[in-house]
Amino acid sequence: MLTSIFLQEAAAASGSGMSTIIMIVLMIAIFYFFMIRPQNKERKRMRDFLDSLQVGSKVRTASGVYGKVKEIKDNVIILEIADNVKIKIDKNYIVGSAEAPVQESK
Repeated sequence: MLTSIFLQEAAAASGSGMSTIIMIVLMIAIFYFFMIRPQNKERKRMRDFLDSLQVGSKVRTASGVYGKVKEIKDNVIILEIADNVKIKIDKNYIVGSAEAPVQESK
């Protein structure tokens, strides 16, 4: 009788360990699909947008400056923000097209 009690406890403990592993794997999967995957998709979309920039594109910078791309040199963009007013800006500070509607962050 004592042996059967020990065997039942051992079986319960091993089942508990397996359910813990399943829960951890499930939490990692949920974290991936709700956090990591959307960030990667947004990063890829932004990289594609920056690679597709051409002279004459109207863009918006991270600081809220709107302008037209006049020249692209490696990682620097010459942006015309008014008639005969040009500024140099790092390509990574371009956040979107000025022609597209602005999306509010939540």
